[in-house]
Amino acid sequence: MNKQERTVIHLELRGQHYYFGSIKALCDNFGKEQIGITYKSLANYGIAPDRPFANKYCIIRKGILITAPKSE
Repeated sequence: MNKQERTVIHLELRGQHYYFGSIKALCDNFGKEQIGITYKSLANYGIAPDRPFANKYCIIRKGILITAPKSE
């Protein structure tokens, strides 16, 4: 089986959970006023599965989404 893996960015904000395919997609939907950090600063931070970003507004984590194999 050929499993597909994709990066997923998880945002926890005010008790709600949101999932994005990239940091850019997250920042296109939530601005500095909402999450307390800009896209450029977040990209420079270097989020990794073992290095989430957290501040007084939110927690942002990076993980792997495993999907079913594509059928041929």
